[in-house]
Amino acid sequence: MAAAAPANEDGSPEKTKQGGFKTMPFILANEICDRFATAGFNANLITYLTQQLHLPLVEASNLLTNFNGTAAFTPVLGAILADSFAGRFWTIAGGGALYQLGMLGLVVSALAPALRPAPCASGAGAAATAAPPPCQRANGGQLAMLYMSLLLTALGSGGIRPCVVAFGADQFGLRGRRPGGEQKWSYFNLYFFSMGLAVLLALTVVVYIQENVGWGWGFGIPAIGMFVSVLSFVAGYPLYVKVKPEGSPVKRLLQVVVAAFKKRKEAVPDDAGMLYHNKELDAPIAADGRLLHTDQLRFLDRAAVLATGDLADSGEPDLWRVATVHRVEELKSIVRMLPLWAASITLIAAASHNFTFAIQQARTMDRHLTPRFQIPPATMIIFTTLTMLVSLALYDRVFVPVARRYTGLRSGITYFQRMGAGFAVSVLGVLAGALVERKRRGVAAEHGLADSPGAVVPISVFWLVPQYALHGVSDALSTVGHMEFLYDQSPESMRSTAAALFWIAGSLGNYLGTVLVTVVQSATKGEWLQDNINKGRLDYYYWLVTFLMVLNLIYYIICFHFYTLKTFEVDAANDAQRRQDGGEGQRGQQQQAELSAGQAGASRNGGGTLSDGDKLTECS
Repeated sequence: MAAAAPANEDGSPEKTKQGGFKTMPFILANEICDRFATAGFNANLITYLTQQLHLPLVEASNLLTNFNGTAAFTPVLGAILADSFAGRFWTIAGGGALYQLGMLGLVVSALAPALRPAPCASGAGAAATAAPPPCQRANGGQLAMLYMSLLLTALGSGGIRPCVVAFGADQFGLRGRRPGGEQKWSYFNLYFFSMGLAVLLALTVVVYIQENVGWGWGFGIPAIGMFVSVLSFVAGYPLYVKVKPEGSPVKRLLQVVVAAFKKRKEAVPDDAGMLYHNKELDAPIAADGRLLHTDQLRFLDRAAVLATGDLADSGEPDLWRVATVHRVEELKSIVRMLPLWAASITLIAAASHNFTFAIQQARTMDRHLTPRFQIPPATMIIFTTLTMLVSLALYDRVFVPVARRYTGLRSGITYFQRMGAGFAVSVLGVLAGALVERKRRGVAAEHGLADSPGAVVPISVFWLVPQYALHGVSDALSTVGHMEFLYDQSPESMRSTAAALFWIAGSLGNYLGTVLVTVVQSATKGEWLQDNINKGRLDYYYWLVTFLMVLNLIYYIICFHFYTLKTFEVDAANDAQRRQDGGEGQRGQQQQAELSAGQAGASRNGGGTLSDGDKLTECS
């Protein structure tokens, strides 16, 4: 595989010394420490904002969802940077350094008295009073320090999130072969399982320290974890496969759009063979094989219509005037993915209340495990993480072998079906939240605690476990399926960008959560969502979200029905190399069978038989 091996950052070929599972201790140690730091920081931030900075509940909730939205949007910047010129390794390392600076800022703000408001007066007796005593809200300077620290962590996560999954898959997916193979899918499962363990540790240890020791240590321990994360990742530098970036994919997409617009009056030939093809030009971005022409979005095909002036005398194309079929199909692939990708936005918006309103619910409930030990409210999220971990293990070890007997698919079910099942379970999770909140509010009213927001409602906090557990099952299904879908159906040169789409969905989902809370707050004139949730109607809000989730599930099924799989062609010689290296030819055929079987009526344009069938093999 000498000629097909990935290039180092300086362009030199790398062979057997790099890549494989020997890189996983460094990559997973980096990501485990990173996720430990971010989970420990984010899980209880709503408590820090309301209890330490004294922000109102709705304002704190919106601030948190806006921050999460911004942090989930910055990966698009990191993906462009990595795919254009920096490469994934340096983008991850730089992002970790920025995140470290942001966490240090939070540690300083938690330790320095001048950077946070004074404690509430007579706080010890607040629980027994009808209304909490007035508290001094954080001033502009204190909030500015918070915002600056949050911004640095958001920018840092933008460098880490879009690259680390693809960078790990790069260690198994060598150029010139179908990226990943069996090891790649094992890596995806291992990745999400490891992240779950890190979150589990953060939700138990870090949240307890924040609640019972102090916020200095509560933020300091995640900051130390982030330092270890960056250090462990850089230490593995000599072992990594570092795929050389092939130029900005966003620029290529823009070139297709511009070329199609310039030729908007050109007629598209019925024979796709008359469109512009350039195998040598596409070779650096099509090691999997060139994408085949599809009949959808035909107006974009105008970009591949050759006209006078498109080619120089040397035959070099002006890529702002003409694009190859492969590059047009890259754009089509992304556009076709967007409707299914968008379905996850509502799912994330619905789950965002687990980090805000559900924590406030837990704070009002009986959290005693023993007479002297209480569960911190934010630690309730542990049940989502635990359920996700158990679900991932059962999915691979129990469900897949059983489903395989009935479907004949090696994966049991397709990632389309896995995502749909996750969406359905998430509906049940929000529904459970509505029912439990109705009961919790009823118990508060029965005991005359409606006007006592600081009082403990005599109902066990474990009533919240079903909604957290259902969201964990949903995550195990939809989150992993979503990442597999984006990685597999995206053009090969845009996999960092595809990973960025995963996080952008999180961004838009959090922003949608903010919009939904704001609209509900305005429409109900503050009746549903109050600082005193014993008097509010949080259950009505959950019912509204349940209805939206049902509509979202219907939308997903419709989009799935009309989705078209990408298809591509590879040289027979390269296909033989795939078979020799790891049975990848069989995997390609199996994957096509799995995806086609899972589409349940989805159209599959562009999958016709190639005229030169003895030289080319079609895969999807």
